Amino acid sequence: MTTWDLQRSSIPNETELRQLGDRIAELAAQIDAATARLLDLIREFDVREGWGNGFRSCAEWLTWRIGLAPGAAREHVRVARALGELPKLAQALARGELSYSKIRALTRVATPETEERLLAVGRGGTAQHVERIVRAWRAIDRKAEVQEAAERHRVRGLHVYQDEDGMVIVRGRLEPETGAMLVQALAAARETLYPQARHVPAGTSGPTDSAGTRTGLLVADDTPSWGQQQADALTLIAETALHQRLDPGPPAERYQVVVHVDAAVLANADAPGQSIVDGTRVSAETSQRLACDASRVLMRHDANGNITEVGVRTRTIPPSLRRALHHRDHGCRFPGCASRFGQGHHIRHWAHGGPTVLSNLTMLCRRHHRAIHEEGYQVERTADGELVFRWPNGWLLPAVPAPASIPAAEVIDTLRAQSNAVGIHIDALASMPGWLGERLDLDYAIAVLHPLAINARP
Repeated sequence: MTTWDLQRSSIPNETELRQLGDRIAELAAQIDAATARLLDLIREFDVREGWGNGFRSCAEWLTWRIGLAPGAAREHVRVARALGELPKLAQALARGELSYSKIRALTRVATPETEERLLAVGRGGTAQHVERIVRAWRAIDRKAEVQEAAERHRVRGLHVYQDEDGMVIVRGRLEPETGAMLVQALAAARETLYPQARHVPAGTSGPTDSAGTRTGLLVADDTPSWGQQQADALTLIAETALHQRLDPGPPAERYQVVVHVDAAVLANADAPGQSIVDGTRVSAETSQRLACDASRVLMRHDANGNITEVGVRTRTIPPSLRRALHHRDHGCRFPGCASRFGQGHHIRHWAHGGPTVLSNLTMLCRRHHRAIHEEGYQVERTADGELVFRWPNGWLLPAVPAPASIPAAEVIDTLRAQSNAVGIHIDALASMPGWLGERLDLDYAIAVLHPLAINARP
């Protein structure tokens, strides 16, 4: 073989490379089309709350079930939800015309009103062009939001003055977060004063007499109107604030829920007795959950219910043991949960004779602590120290699910058959952008695309 023959044999076959590139492009487009079908399924699963069997969100379930990183799982759910309101972008992804990268960027800013313009951006530019335009678009949005927030802050105000008849008039404009806090405080105070009116819809005045016999006084069955309830609730808020001298108290004592539970009920849900929180009966399972990791005070009563002895307050899990528990578990141990915050859970409850030792404890977040105590989920520790979780029906709930089986046929053939089955033909040119190499004029692009920029033009 001559030197010339060796040089010729080392030159890549341009036809083969072009065909290889086409195979890459077609497979990528087929994967994007399959991703569209995946997002459709995720959206339906999310809407129907199929993840609600022990998981706090659809993203958390995806992390556990299909192995997505938490951030990627949240993005899949976000994009799936957005595409439900953006049919043109959804169709472009389903046909392999736009990549998932482009769709993920466009759904950050797209609305039904701007969808068609942004679809043209996706078809005409590369993924880098799309990212740059979206970043500039969001900068315009953030600037407008900052200006709007500053204007709301500027016009905030509360005016209190006395009318001619001696009544005090309150009128104001509050920022959204302040207003939401006030609404919640009024609702809490109103429910404290009028628990029987808890389910009366906002803006209604409750039952009234057509003859006009309402007095507004707290007598008989004369339920105050909605406005009167709001006024009374505001009075309670003001009295409480002044009584507390606007001091919320020590952090450790600021928020407490006191549960009064008979010892027999705590040990056996079927035993006679009661479990009460602020006058409301709760289940024994709820009491067991709250008692898992709480302060405990033993009180003895005589036959008439009078207290005869009160013990000292103790923690069911001492601070030193809690530190060791946090250090070992690093957060909730329920499969698929990534919460770093949790409560101590007695695998065998202390009321059933379970010891408060590290081997009988595990960390569970509030959601999964409830799942174990009140929703039928089970947890046990094996002889080798591993935790085993089970569904309410007793089936094993694995920490890492078994992966789905992959068809033996070549992936591209499977994806192509699935696309053809729904009438979608995808080839190597499906996702090729219309860009011809010209420089992106970002200022011009935003000026002709963004609604705020369009409206600002003279």
